[in-house]
Amino acid sequence: MLTRLKQKIQQLLAAEAKIAHDAGLTPNAITIIGVIMAFLAAAVYATWQYDRLFLLLAPILLLISGFCDALDGVVARLYVQVSVFGGFLDSLLDRYADAVVYFGILVGGLWESQYWGLYWGFLAIIGSLLVSYSRARAEAAGIKMESVGFAERAERILIIVLASLVAWFYQPAAVMTAALIVLAILTNFTVCERAFYVYSRLKKKVAE
Repeated sequence: MLTRLKQKIQQLLAAEAKIAHDAGLTPNAITIIGVIMAFLAAAVYATWQYDRLFLLLAPILLLISGFCDALDGVVARLYVQVSVFGGFLDSLLDRYADAVVYFGILVGGLWESQYWGLYWGFLAIIGSLLVSYSRARAEAAGIKMESVGFAERAERILIIVLASLVAWFYQPAAVMTAALIVLAILTNFTVCERAFYVYSRLKKKVAE
Protein backbone atom coordinates (compact mmCIF):
# COMPACT_ATOMS: atom_id res chain seq x y z
CA MET A 1 0.00 0.00 0.00
CA LEU A 2 2.65 2.49 1.06
CA THR A 3 4.93 1.23 -1.71
CA ARG A 4 3.41 3.81 -4.08
CA LEU A 5 4.15 6.52 -1.51
CA LYS A 6 7.64 5.11 -1.10
CA GLN A 7 8.18 5.50 -4.84
CA LYS A 8 7.19 9.17 -4.64
CA ILE A 9 9.46 9.68 -1.64
CA GLN A 10 12.31 8.09 -3.56
CA GLN A 11 11.83 10.69 -6.29
CA LEU A 12 12.33 13.40 -3.67
CA LEU A 13 15.56 11.89 -2.31
CA ALA A 14 17.83 13.03 -5.13
CA ALA A 15 19.58 15.62 -2.92
CA GLU A 16 20.16 13.11 -0.12
CA ALA A 17 21.35 10.56 -2.68
CA LYS A 18 23.90 13.07 -4.00
CA ILE A 19 25.18 13.72 -0.48
CA ALA A 20 25.52 9.99 0.15
CA HIS A 21 27.24 9.44 -3.20
CA ASP A 22 29.65 12.34 -2.66
CA ALA A 23 30.48 10.88 0.74
CA GLY A 24 31.54 7.69 -0.99
CA LEU A 25 28.60 5.57 0.16
CA THR A 26 27.60 2.80 -2.23
CA PRO A 27 24.06 1.38 -2.29
CA ASN A 28 25.31 -1.76 -0.53
CA ALA A 29 26.96 0.34 2.19
CA ILE A 30 23.70 2.23 2.76
CA THR A 31 21.84 -1.09 2.93
CA ILE A 32 24.26 -2.31 5.60
CA ILE A 33 23.89 0.93 7.58
CA GLY A 34 20.13 0.42 7.46
CA VAL A 35 20.31 -3.08 8.89
CA ILE A 36 22.73 -1.89 11.60
CA MET A 37 20.16 0.73 12.61
CA ALA A 38 17.53 -2.02 12.82
CA PHE A 39 19.79 -4.10 15.07
CA LEU A 40 20.39 -1.08 17.27
CA ALA A 41 16.63 -0.47 17.44
CA ALA A 42 16.17 -4.10 18.51
CA ALA A 43 18.80 -3.69 21.23
CA VAL A 44 17.06 -0.55 22.49
CA TYR A 45 13.68 -2.32 22.57
CA ALA A 46 15.26 -5.21 24.46
CA THR A 47 16.65 -2.87 27.14
CA TRP A 48 13.86 -0.28 27.29
CA GLN A 49 13.23 -0.92 30.98
CA TYR A 50 16.52 0.77 31.82
CA ASP A 51 15.12 4.04 30.52
CA ARG A 52 11.61 4.71 29.25
CA LEU A 53 13.08 7.21 26.76
CA PHE A 54 14.34 4.17 24.86
CA LEU A 55 10.76 3.82 23.60
CA LEU A 56 11.37 7.07 21.72
CA LEU A 57 14.90 6.23 20.62
CA ALA A 58 14.00 2.81 19.17
CA PRO A 59 11.44 4.08 16.62
CA ILE A 60 13.84 6.85 15.58
CA LEU A 61 16.48 4.21 14.80
CA LEU A 62 13.84 2.17 13.00
CA LEU A 63 12.85 5.16 10.87
CA ILE A 64 16.51 5.72 9.97
CA SER A 65 16.65 2.08 8.92
CA GLY A 66 13.59 2.57 6.72
CA PHE A 67 15.10 5.75 5.27
CA CYS A 68 18.24 3.83 4.30
CA ASP A 69 16.04 1.18 2.72
CA ALA A 70 14.60 3.85 0.42
CA LEU A 71 17.86 5.71 -0.15
CA ASP A 72 19.97 2.77 -1.31
CA GLY A 73 17.71 2.19 -4.31
CA VAL A 74 17.76 5.88 -5.25
CA VAL A 75 21.56 6.00 -5.18
CA ALA A 76 21.74 2.80 -7.22
CA ARG A 77 19.45 4.16 -9.94
CA LEU A 78 20.77 7.71 -10.11
CA TYR A 79 24.41 6.71 -10.24
CA VAL A 80 24.02 3.54 -12.33
CA GLN A 81 25.06 1.18 -9.55
CA VAL A 82 22.15 -1.24 -9.86
CA SER A 83 23.28 -4.85 -9.62
CA VAL A 84 21.67 -8.25 -9.19
CA PHE A 85 23.73 -8.90 -6.08
CA GLY A 86 22.75 -5.50 -4.64
CA GLY A 87 19.08 -6.36 -5.00
CA PHE A 88 19.67 -9.76 -3.44
CA LEU A 89 21.65 -8.27 -0.53
CA ASP A 90 19.01 -5.62 0.09
CA SER A 91 16.22 -8.18 0.23
CA LEU A 92 18.24 -10.55 2.40
CA LEU A 93 19.27 -7.95 4.97
CA ASP A 94 15.75 -6.52 5.11
CA ARG A 95 14.57 -9.91 6.39
CA TYR A 96 17.20 -9.84 9.14
CA ALA A 97 16.13 -6.30 10.01
CA ASP A 98 12.46 -7.31 10.17
CA ALA A 99 13.03 -10.33 12.39
CA VAL A 100 15.51 -8.76 14.80
CA VAL A 101 13.19 -5.84 15.63
CA TYR A 102 10.41 -8.22 16.64
CA PHE A 103 12.96 -10.23 18.59
CA GLY A 104 14.05 -7.11 20.49
CA ILE A 105 10.43 -6.29 21.36
CA LEU A 106 9.83 -9.81 22.67
CA VAL A 107 13.11 -9.98 24.61
CA GLY A 108 12.30 -6.62 26.17
CA GLY A 109 9.08 -8.07 27.57
CA LEU A 110 6.89 -5.68 25.60
CA TRP A 111 4.02 -8.18 25.56
CA GLU A 112 1.30 -9.29 27.93
CA SER A 113 0.96 -12.97 28.74
CA GLN A 114 -2.79 -12.83 29.33
CA TYR A 115 -3.23 -11.78 25.71
CA TRP A 116 -0.79 -14.41 24.44
CA GLY A 117 1.53 -11.61 23.38
CA LEU A 118 4.55 -13.88 22.90
CA TYR A 119 2.69 -16.12 20.45
CA TRP A 120 1.28 -13.15 18.55
CA GLY A 121 4.87 -11.94 18.27
CA PHE A 122 5.97 -15.23 16.74
CA LEU A 123 3.05 -15.10 14.31
CA ALA A 124 4.03 -11.53 13.37
CA ILE A 125 7.61 -12.66 12.65
CA ILE A 126 6.41 -15.58 10.53
CA GLY A 127 3.92 -13.41 8.67
CA SER A 128 6.46 -10.67 7.98
CA LEU A 129 8.98 -13.12 6.55
CA LEU A 130 6.34 -14.87 4.44
CA VAL A 131 5.07 -11.57 3.02
CA SER A 132 8.51 -11.05 1.51
CA TYR A 133 8.96 -14.71 0.58
CA SER A 134 5.61 -14.82 -1.22
CA ARG A 135 6.64 -11.80 -3.29
CA ALA A 136 10.00 -13.33 -4.17
CA ARG A 137 8.42 -16.63 -5.24
CA ALA A 138 5.70 -14.87 -7.25
CA GLU A 139 8.15 -12.62 -9.07
CA ALA A 140 10.34 -15.64 -9.81
CA ALA A 141 7.27 -17.00 -11.61
CA GLY A 142 6.96 -13.74 -13.54
CA ILE A 143 4.10 -12.24 -11.51
CA LYS A 144 4.58 -8.69 -10.24
CA MET A 145 3.63 -8.51 -6.59
CA GLU A 146 4.55 -4.98 -5.51
CA SER A 147 1.64 -3.20 -3.76
CA VAL A 148 -0.41 -6.40 -3.47
CA GLY A 149 -1.54 -6.61 0.15
CA PHE A 150 -1.47 -4.13 3.00
CA ALA A 151 1.35 -5.27 5.27
CA GLU A 152 4.45 -4.53 3.22
CA ARG A 153 7.63 -3.45 5.00
CA ALA A 154 6.82 0.26 5.04
CA GLU A 155 3.45 -0.38 6.68
CA ARG A 156 4.99 -2.72 9.24
CA ILE A 157 7.61 -0.16 10.23
CA LEU A 158 4.95 2.55 10.52
CA ILE A 159 2.79 0.39 12.80
CA ILE A 160 5.71 -0.38 15.10
CA VAL A 161 6.82 3.27 15.18
CA LEU A 162 3.34 4.58 16.02
CA ALA A 163 2.83 1.90 18.66
CA SER A 164 6.17 2.76 20.25
CA LEU A 165 5.27 6.45 20.50
CA VAL A 166 1.94 5.59 22.12
CA ALA A 167 3.69 3.11 24.43
CA TRP A 168 5.92 5.87 25.75
CA PHE A 169 2.80 7.55 27.17
CA TYR A 170 0.63 4.59 28.10
CA GLN A 171 1.17 0.98 29.24
CA PRO A 172 4.05 -0.13 26.98
CA ALA A 173 3.38 -3.88 27.18
CA ALA A 174 -0.34 -3.51 26.42
CA VAL A 175 0.21 -1.16 23.49
CA MET A 176 2.99 -3.20 21.93
CA THR A 177 0.95 -6.39 22.37
CA ALA A 178 -1.87 -4.74 20.45
CA ALA A 179 0.62 -3.80 17.72
CA LEU A 180 1.91 -7.39 17.54
CA ILE A 181 -1.64 -8.69 17.22
CA VAL A 182 -2.39 -6.23 14.42
CA LEU A 183 0.87 -7.13 12.65
CA ALA A 184 0.28 -10.87 13.03
CA ILE A 185 -3.21 -10.58 11.53
CA LEU A 186 -2.29 -8.18 8.72
CA THR A 187 0.90 -9.95 7.63
CA ASN A 188 -0.68 -13.38 7.48
CA PHE A 189 -3.76 -11.98 5.76
CA THR A 190 -1.44 -10.38 3.20
CA VAL A 191 0.24 -13.76 2.62
CA CYS A 192 -3.18 -15.33 1.97
CA GLU A 193 -4.13 -12.43 -0.29
CA ARG A 194 -0.93 -12.84 -2.29
CA ALA A 195 -1.42 -16.59 -2.55
CA PHE A 196 -4.91 -16.03 -3.97
CA TYR A 197 -3.57 -13.34 -6.33
CA VAL A 198 -0.87 -15.68 -7.67
CA TYR A 199 -3.42 -18.48 -8.06
CA SER A 200 -5.80 -16.25 -10.01
CA ARG A 201 -3.04 -14.89 -12.26
CA LEU A 202 -1.66 -18.35 -13.01
CA LYS A 203 -5.15 -19.65 -13.68
CA LYS A 204 -5.71 -16.77 -16.08
CA LYS A 205 -2.43 -17.52 -17.89
CA VAL A 206 -3.44 -21.14 -18.33
CA ALA A 207 -6.83 -20.06 -19.69
CA GLU A 208 -5.10 -17.83 -22.25
